[in-house]
Amino acid sequence: MKVTIVGSGFVGATTAMRVAQKGLADEVVMVDIVEGLPQGLALDMNQSSPVEGFEPVVRGTNDYADTAGSDIVVITAGLPRQPGMSRMDLLGKNAAIMRDVAERVRATSPDAVLVVVSNPLDEMTFLAAEVTGVPKERVMGMAGTLDSARLRYFIAEELGVSPSTVEAMTLGSHGESMVPLPGHATVGGKPLRDLVDEQTLERLYQRTRDAGAEIVGYLKKGSAYYAPSASVAQMVNAIAGDTGEALPACVWATGQYGISDVFVGLPARLGRGGVRDVVELDLDRAEVAALHEAAEGIRERCADLASV
Repeated sequence: MKVTIVGSGFVGATTAMRVAQKGLADEVVMVDIVEGLPQGLALDMNQSSPVEGFEPVVRGTNDYADTAGSDIVVITAGLPRQPGMSRMDLLGKNAAIMRDVAERVRATSPDAVLVVVSNPLDEMTFLAAEVTGVPKERVMGMAGTLDSARLRYFIAEELGVSPSTVEAMTLGSHGESMVPLPGHATVGGKPLRDLVDEQTLERLYQRTRDAGAEIVGYLKKGSAYYAPSASVAQMVNAIAGDTGEALPACVWATGQYGISDVFVGLPARLGRGGVRDVVELDLDRAEVAALHEAAEGIRERCADLASV
């Protein structure tokens, strides 16, 4: 199993480390345009292998030829958010970067499953699929897994319980159009709605929507990378291990929930071929309506990419 990470910033480097430490690949390649950066990071990671107990499989390069034949390509390349910036503020600059990366991936690893992390997530996932031309079930964006993890943490913090006892999921778009599913949230097996009032629920949801911006505000430079890289590693594990685990991800809708022909956050079973199928949960009318609204917003923004 060969996994390539495009981009050696904090998200890319931390993802490479997690994939190596968890033994999810026989070879992990980090590729970046900055000479020396991926090579130095890879050497540092490999030198930790005797302590951490994993095989030294990380390789850094500036040449996409070294990524050839990858089974999974994780795309983290792009500019991070700065304080006061929305994800959409990155659209123009990161679209140019994504087009270049996608063309190189198409030439070197045409059979790979692509996991897009670059922001704005939904639009960059669409662009990666469009430029590479690979079957859309082999392209997905990492968003819902991260947003769901953030929501689970905030619920656990609110109630003073272990995050491992909390189940919660978000769908829709990565950002303001995030669609939480209160009917599918539990704490220790008990429905979340039995434990907190609606006002508390909405506060938790809003903090989840703003979670990335909250971290950016603290850091001043750069954005989150520990939780995003953990979420990518969970998706890579499902794909590499062909587990069929259902995870919320930005995937191509083909009629599920009445939505078609757009990349949007939905629960999907992942395996070696990418998205095996989309799981159709029992959602109420408000949740379905919010999901449709998120999908149409993404569709409109993707249509604007032609002029960017």
